Amino acid sequence: MLDLTSALPDNGASSRATERTPDNDQALLDAYSNAVIAVTDRVGPAVVRVETGPKVRNPRERGGLGSGIVISPDGLVLTNSHVVGTSKEIRLRDIEGVVTDARVLGVDPDTDLALLRADGVRDLPYASLGNSKTLRRGQLVVAIGNPLGFESTVTAGVVSALGRSIRSVSGRMIEDVIQTDAALNPGNSGGPLVSSKSEVIGINTAIINGAQGICFAVASNTAQFVLSEIIRHGYVRRAYIGVSGQTAPIPRRHAVVAGVENKMGALLAQIEPDGPAAKAGLLPGDVVIKLDGVDIKGVDDLIRALDRDRIDRTLETDVLRLGRLRSLAIHPVERKPAGRAA
Repeated sequence: MLDLTSALPDNGASSRATERTPDNDQALLDAYSNAVIAVTDRVGPAVVRVETGPKVRNPRERGGLGSGIVISPDGLVLTNSHVVGTSKEIRLRDIEGVVTDARVLGVDPDTDLALLRADGVRDLPYASLGNSKTLRRGQLVVAIGNPLGFESTVTAGVVSALGRSIRSVSGRMIEDVIQTDAALNPGNSGGPLVSSKSEVIGINTAIINGAQGICFAVASNTAQFVLSEIIRHGYVRRAYIGVSGQTAPIPRRHAVVAGVENKMGALLAQIEPDGPAAKAGLLPGDVVIKLDGVDIKGVDDLIRALDRDRIDRTLETDVLRLGRLRSLAIHPVERKPAGRAA
């Protein structure tokens, strides 16, 4: 056998190899641990367990469990819309085991967010909402919640991706969603996703069954918008035209004849009688390709365009009808808020 050790050039390689010592690794791990510990110590006390349903359970009435985050000392709590559902009885349990009744100030199924108010409490530990636009992929994040009923569980990971879109229970797309690999389980819903600055940059909302390390949180900037709308109006204001439809391809010959570049559009399937769309002359089978100057390449684009800024305005709408381009004027109204059981 040949012994090549003596033939290898030294060139300080051995010294470089020893630069990464176990002590250095320990220092890096300690820095990571200290960051997670600092976040947990700061935000952990503001995380509550959200319990729904009757205090005394019976087979006919099922309750649920989730998480929430206190965002003001007077007891405002953000959680998921699907956590509170239509429950009439809601309780919050803090890190010390103190239980407080709560009431729903407003829900927004379109973003899967709900705002609660803890009854009769003041000076609660609370966390601040951060600016989710400053996030970067690979950034450290910490998730705190009550997965599967295990109180005050902490998991850590990174921001895996930004600007994702997922579909809410209402069918509307939730935009600007944060993807993370911080482990989430049932019960984490409504809990905070926190940056290393101890700022809440997301509200944990969804996992993919069967997948590992793919979890989602509604961005804090979206939560801030929903929060302000609920405080001002009791719900999130959006425009409504009274149609149902689906995304559909536009035949190439129709696009050429009409002089449009859209390959896809929003095909209208049903028109609500006496609704804004019906009054504007829209018909089933029309394909919406532009609304108020915004290109519509599918039903999600149409829903997204119908925001609060287009309520009670007359909008120019371009549609393809039997292959011909038509322009109609439509006047959206304010959509009725999502109802809850009294």
